Amino acid sequence: MTTAEPTRDDFDPAAAAAGRPPLAQRALFVLSRSWLFVFLILLIAFFWLSTPSGTFLSHPNLTQIALSTSEVVLLAIGQTFVIVTAGIDLSIGGIVFLSGVCGGEVMLHLSGTKAQVISGEYPHSSLGIAVGVIVCVLTGALCGFANGLAITKLKLPPFIVTLGMLGITFGLGEVIDGGSYLYAPIPPALSDGFGAGKFLGLWYPIWVALAFLLLAHIGFVYTRFGRYTCAVGSNAEGTRRTGISVDRHIVKVYALAGLLAGVAAILDLAIYTNTTAVSHRKDKLPAISAVVLGGTSLFGGVGSILMSAVGAFVPTVLQNGLVIKDVQPFWQEVAVGATIIFAVYLDQLRRRRINSS
Repeated sequence: MTTAEPTRDDFDPAAAAAGRPPLAQRALFVLSRSWLFVFLILLIAFFWLSTPSGTFLSHPNLTQIALSTSEVVLLAIGQTFVIVTAGIDLSIGGIVFLSGVCGGEVMLHLSGTKAQVISGEYPHSSLGIAVGVIVCVLTGALCGFANGLAITKLKLPPFIVTLGMLGITFGLGEVIDGGSYLYAPIPPALSDGFGAGKFLGLWYPIWVALAFLLLAHIGFVYTRFGRYTCAVGSNAEGTRRTGISVDRHIVKVYALAGLLAGVAAILDLAIYTNTTAVSHRKDKLPAISAVVLGGTSLFGGVGSILMSAVGAFVPTVLQNGLVIKDVQPFWQEVAVGATIIFAVYLDQLRRRRINSS
């Protein structure tokens, strides 16, 4: 059996041109895919031109932006998985705080007596750091697991469950630390050796965030876990009828988000040597804005881990630039909040265009 050879008529330029979408439509498609990079570049250019020379684009400031973004990236990764399932996690700031308090307290108690630690001596810091890191991760994963369990077993909306967990985690954290700081900084072996340590010119927390970013991208795009996540967000009932345990998968997703919040708590302790409730009250804003800016739909089914990481730079660049420009912190909140609204509006436009095509 033979097949006909293609002729010149098969490659008629006029026919090919007729089958192509209009130039304006193609340009709009490209812009919709790359607008975040353009927006980020314009934002950087604005602060570069409007701040004193040698401040914003200096190497120390750029590495500081990357360091601050490392925590947001971890939270945004977990939030991406959650939002792709058509859920939401408002509790991540509280989970970071509670995980940091629990892990920090364990580090200090196992590193020496209270008197020794307060005086700056940490005779058993290796043991304290190892166990404290494990406690941070387990605390975060347990909180996320509780979120998923309440959502699936009690049939409650994710918004309500995670909002309640936000209050629980902040409350428990302040009960444990007495409503203040940890009674001493964490062991210097973690803060100086890891938090302030560098490899190839970048701080270790940045490398940790990059490693988790790579693993999460592979897991989301190339594994069954990622496919199930998108399927649940697209059509939960249809996914259930194919034999997939939707409830179990949702629990796993929220547990993963909590685990990543626990990892973020470790980085937070390593960078700042202590933790407070005030510093984590707004963690959910940059994380959610990063995810939505990255193109993940709030209605579920569609998302990108890598684009969420790109989106994570928008709130941190905004905050860093506004600090250099000596803008009041209140206006920083306004800017981040407006960015979220803008991102959701773009998401709505994108969905309308897809539905109308």
